[in-house]
Amino acid sequence: MLHRVEVGKQSLRRYAASAGEETIEALHEAARELRGLRVLHLNATPYGGGVAEILRSEIPLLRDLGIQADWQLISGDEVFFRVTKALHNALQGDARGLSETERETYLAHSTRNARLLDGTYDVVMVHDPQPLALHAMHGAGHSPNWIWRCHIDTSQPNAEVWEFLRPFLGDYRAAVFTMADFVPPDIPVPRVEVIPPAIDPESPKNFPLPAQLQRRVLQWIGVDPDLPLIVQVSRFDRWKDPLGVIAAYRLVKQEIPDLHLALVGSMALDDPEGLDVYAQVQAEAEHDDSLLVFTNLTGIGNIEVNAFQRRAQVVIQKSLREGFGLVVSEALWKQTPVVAGRAGGIPTQMPDGTGGFLVDSVAECAERVLWLLRNPDEARALGAAGHDHVRRRFLLPRLLADELALYRSVVTTSDVGPAGVPKP
Repeated sequence: MLHRVEVGKQSLRRYAASAGEETIEALHEAARELRGLRVLHLNATPYGGGVAEILRSEIPLLRDLGIQADWQLISGDEVFFRVTKALHNALQGDARGLSETERETYLAHSTRNARLLDGTYDVVMVHDPQPLALHAMHGAGHSPNWIWRCHIDTSQPNAEVWEFLRPFLGDYRAAVFTMADFVPPDIPVPRVEVIPPAIDPESPKNFPLPAQLQRRVLQWIGVDPDLPLIVQVSRFDRWKDPLGVIAAYRLVKQEIPDLHLALVGSMALDDPEGLDVYAQVQAEAEHDDSLLVFTNLTGIGNIEVNAFQRRAQVVIQKSLREGFGLVVSEALWKQTPVVAGRAGGIPTQMPDGTGGFLVDSVAECAERVLWLLRNPDEARALGAAGHDHVRRRFLLPRLLADELALYRSVVTTSDVGPAGVPKP
């Protein structure tokens, strides 16, 4: 069997303070006719990225609503995950294709994982390209209601790689994208939905953290909380452009000599390229005491990220390509202004005059960061506006409402209803 991720229990009532009582009541009403529905979420890693964070929060809340939700992981070795990382990059437009050997690796691991897939579900939601082929490999006898949830920018995919992956979508009932612009050409599914992701305001990464506790957390890991601090929180991924962030920081440091930059990165099971990027960042930081590098491998978790995002004067997310970039909403939820790359779903989170500034170059990034550091009142106003925007559009209860509507629509138009009962 595939590994099943245990997530414990949570109550949706805890979200009334952030999302409002009416929202919570509406969710319970929407879920009433779906009680007993069996839903499987399938991805490649239990930690280290936005997908895992969403599922960690979403699964227990679905269960609280009466949905029989499970979260399972596919498995593979480093060779397989290097192939799936190449798929991920290619779907975001990387020119590198796949060799015949890499295709065989992907198919062999997909076949093995499909054989390990166990359980009967009414809806199966597959996240990103790593488990995409499992539906075709699994064969008959499983739920017909498979949904592909793509979290990355596939607006301009590598044509060769897209042609390889596209046939595996042939039997999917629906596909979900973060933005309408991300839908790739000629997608062979009968239904396409646009559902942006969301942050969990009750998670340790996002719940309120008193100023004194912020200071203690940062002091414990060796960061002086009284010095000017800018932060980027992201995977160590070349699409997040950490080297560009370092270049921008060094431009700003010429004007503010005591400025510190913290690059707070995460590693994931399905991203072996992360260690390569991490090594490049470490090399840049080797002779710069003001450039601080932290990872989840050295004990940096949700509380530390919470403290960094709240204590920073500016949060940077200088992505070159981006599916959504949940860290932008995380920072804005904490009323911290953001300077971010004009990429993917980031502008949706930061419309004009809200949250901070969108940039297209290292020089522009440095210029905007410097302006925010020198104009703290305006920076606070931008952060406050960003918080309100996130509260209205990018909190977890809204995501739950969107997914419940999708489940209802898929099983209503299926030949099989909730709990696998054939429809008359």
